[in-house]
Amino acid sequence: MELEKKVCYLGDDDATRAAAYLCGIMTHAGIPFERVDSGVAPKDDFATRAYSLYIVSDYSASNFKRGDMEHIVEQVKRGAGLLMLGGWESYFGRLGEYQNSPIAEIMPVIMANEDDRRNYSSPVVLRPTVASHPIIDGLPWQTAPGVGGFNRFDAKKGATILLEGVRTQTTWSKSVDDWNAPLDSADLKVELLEKYPVLAVDECGAGRVAAFASDVAPHWIGGMVDWGTPRIFQELPEWLGEGLFVEIGRDYAQFFEQLVRWTGAL
Repeated sequence: MELEKKVCYLGDDDATRAAAYLCGIMTHAGIPFERVDSGVAPKDDFATRAYSLYIVSDYSASNFKRGDMEHIVEQVKRGAGLLMLGGWESYFGRLGEYQNSPIAEIMPVIMANEDDRRNYSSPVVLRPTVASHPIIDGLPWQTAPGVGGFNRFDAKKGATILLEGVRTQTTWSKSVDDWNAPLDSADLKVELLEKYPVLAVDECGAGRVAAFASDVAPHWIGGMVDWGTPRIFQELPEWLGEGLFVEIGRDYAQFFEQLVRWTGAL
């Protein structure tokens, strides 16, 4: 079974909602893809096709028919890629999704056995943990993009952590006596708290696997969706719906494009 140079993107509601973001990024990058909306099972011919990359994002494990996940695992070992993005129905999620599944066996992370969702009001700022990798190269990480939430996991032995998230707490050090007074950076305290793995990658047979702890869409992706200028305005293909579009930051789009291309060898 020959790999199709195409992405199978499962989850994130539909293209009128959260899926619009990654659909917009892949459209802008010229990456061919097909969609399986949340709450919908893969088509009956799913196990007869082999995609270059499978993206599972906020997609309930219960949607898969018997043998579908095993098929993904088999294709990854043959050279396909598997990317899981964060969400309430990713990893363990809210009620337990993938931690005991065939997919968990080949992912580069150890999933929790309890609710792994983390939500924070102050940004969790991201920073690389390696000097260079095709997923993170060419991006201005010194500007410290921040996310608002993620799924908590640990990297497996042998996997490479490319990004970590550092939780912050911002606090005004004094009350405002005069709102016309000039701002002083000393008035705002930024405390660095614990850190977590956010992006881990590995190889599995002839294929690649990647786990990104946060989501590609709001609310978890937070301000990272606007990371980079100029902004990109991208209309979605008409087969996804009429008049759909996204407006996103250039660096945000580049990061997810590089993540998709590396994992799927596209």
